[in-house]
Amino acid sequence: MATEDQTYFEAIIDRRHSDSLKWAKYRDRYILPMWVADMDFRCPPPVIEALRQQVEHGIFGYAVRPDSLNAVIINWLSQQHGWTIQEDWLVWLPGLVCALNVACRGLVQPNQQVVTFTPIYPPFLSAPHYSQRPLIRCPLQYETGRYTFDLEQFENAVGDNTALLLLCSPHNPVGRVWTKDELEPLVEICLRKNILICSDEIHCDLVIKPTARQIPTATLSDAATQNTITLMAASKTFNVPGLNCAFAVIPNPQIRQRFRQAAFGIVPHVNAIGYAGTLAAFGQSHDWHKQLLDYLRQNRDLLVEAVRSLPGLKMDTPEATYLAWLDGRDLDISNLVEFFEVAGVGLSGGAEFDAPGFLRLNFGCPRKTLLTALDRIRTAVSKLRR
Repeated sequence: MATEDQTYFEAIIDRRHSDSLKWAKYRDRYILPMWVADMDFRCPPPVIEALRQQVEHGIFGYAVRPDSLNAVIINWLSQQHGWTIQEDWLVWLPGLVCALNVACRGLVQPNQQVVTFTPIYPPFLSAPHYSQRPLIRCPLQYETGRYTFDLEQFENAVGDNTALLLLCSPHNPVGRVWTKDELEPLVEICLRKNILICSDEIHCDLVIKPTARQIPTATLSDAATQNTITLMAASKTFNVPGLNCAFAVIPNPQIRQRFRQAAFGIVPHVNAIGYAGTLAAFGQSHDWHKQLLDYLRQNRDLLVEAVRSLPGLKMDTPEATYLAWLDGRDLDISNLVEFFEVAGVGLSGGAEFDAPGFLRLNFGCPRKTLLTALDRIRTAVSKLRR
């Protein structure tokens, strides 16, 4: 697959009558689904071929991890992020949402608190709740046109009883790639206050700002390495979330053991299909990945230009992910999701992320789909101003 050929991403794949969660929500309705975070692109050809071989084998018994998979992950993290990890740091999981819940249940005592920055991906809010652990919500600070940490507020909010920070890096939904200058003082506070960090870095390979660089939280210092659980997967980057395969990088053996113990008997093993797809994604899909980033960058730029021309809607330029965070508060509409559904576009409501008045839009789709959605959004907003 040549990196200059974008026709692969232009193909319109009909998902309306498939098993797609994203498209089933609006089945048989005049609504383009641009809400949940999966893309409308076919997976990389090596992934499709690996799954085809797995199916043609014809037996789907209990699976063990392929011998080469750990080595492929170690190589990917070294090449893409300059992070040298050891094989025994890897813990394989069927997904990252369950990992957030395992961290809250297994690494936080019932009387201890969890803290996170809002707005945030909804499972960050639900995992402490399901584990009956108190949650501290620290709003991100918006300054000079972008979100960042309010470290003074964070330090004042946490205390001796705060045990775990759920961090999203890059951030979903605001699209920030945190810099070293932002992460280092945050990590320092956590180390000083004995707060373990669980860093969800599932979007780490979707940095679309050319000058931005993803810094794994665990790489900031030796102390950070020993105090951080890093969560990753092929699912967002290579569009395979339905394969249910992810991994945690946990260098600290005591924390790793506690994490494993909390998962025993509750979290199922990864299946054979998930292993095969992940191996092909990280091991054989480098060209597809580079081309994807170029395509997403073009979609993002088109979206930013269109939204900024519309009265009542605002957005910053996402540095990573294929998710745009739209500020619709100036539209003065009580139910923004319903308003845009009537217009023919299905978006995620900001209230789910602890930010009423905002919307999240998934631009991981063929450009024709994005242009159609933008036309519908433009028409709906224009009618408000008549």
